[in-house]
Amino acid sequence: MSLYPPSTTTPAMRDPGTVPRRSPESLRAWVLSDGKAGTENQCLGLAEAVGIPFVAKRLAVRAPWRLLPAGLAARVTAPPFGHTLATASDRLDPPWPDLVIASGRQSVPYAVALRRASGGQTFVVQVQDPRLDPALFDLVVPPHHDRLAGPNVVPTLGALTRITPARLAEAAREFAPALAHLPRPLFAVLIGGSNRSYRLTAAAMAVLIGGLDMLTASGAGLAVTASRRTGAANVAVLRAALARKSAVIWGGSAPNPYFGYLALADAIVVTADSVSMTSEACTTGKPVYVAPLPGGAAKFRAFHAALADAGCTRPFTWSIQPFTPTRLDETARVAAIVRARLGLD
Repeated sequence: MSLYPPSTTTPAMRDPGTVPRRSPESLRAWVLSDGKAGTENQCLGLAEAVGIPFVAKRLAVRAPWRLLPAGLAARVTAPPFGHTLATASDRLDPPWPDLVIASGRQSVPYAVALRRASGGQTFVVQVQDPRLDPALFDLVVPPHHDRLAGPNVVPTLGALTRITPARLAEAAREFAPALAHLPRPLFAVLIGGSNRSYRLTAAAMAVLIGGLDMLTASGAGLAVTASRRTGAANVAVLRAALARKSAVIWGGSAPNPYFGYLALADAIVVTADSVSMTSEACTTGKPVYVAPLPGGAAKFRAFHAALADAGCTRPFTWSIQPFTPTRLDETARVAAIVRARLGLD
């Protein structure tokens, strides 16, 4: 089955024009974000995959500029930027980079301004829907369920990630001893929590725990990690329920075993509330089972339906069946397009 819906096109399918070949070491990149993990990690993953030296710059925008609608902010933002950025912000000073990878609402006007200030010499990639005309950027990388289209738009089924075979192999070596006592198959269990679309209620937690009990009763081991959104009460219930089971629950102390659990697992269970966790799980190429939560929204439903249709995921039920998944590799796909546009391939 094709990983992408029939209507999906990307700039890789069009003639990008003749671009002089360049050495990655001769170029420089900036990653622009507000520092939120969900947005910054997508940009960092893409920058790492493109493979040119980069600097991550976190933006803290002063009022009233941070309150302006994106369209107005994009029209009035121009260098020098010091008067618009708070003291806590990283500076945006020339020389301008060859590549900007940006994400998040606060980054949008600065990405547009940098492209304009460089005379088009800075190649600007905006990750996620900027809520502006895509023509203001060189490349826009929104989730497919946003249904944004244009000649320079690259829709993705999942979020961009920092998952790579090398990173997983390194994490596997680091955390293998901590999980060596658990039986196989080993399930990594990624638990999110309540957000604007979903609620991790006590009842939902009980259902999830019931499914995990079925896994351990069948002889499986569990490597469980919860997020800050899971909530202390839910974590306490989880610990009590799995106390005498073949399970390890990360307690939140360093180092974070998240990549290690993904690397060492035979299969992955992830709650439905997180696009990033689901995407990271699917990027491993392992069977991924999505645990439902109360609530949801049209975009979440479209996201999960697309991954299921592509063969990346199946629902987490109390009678799960093994399957051979389709591996999601959106970061590498988008990076190849960027590299071609920069003349690196």
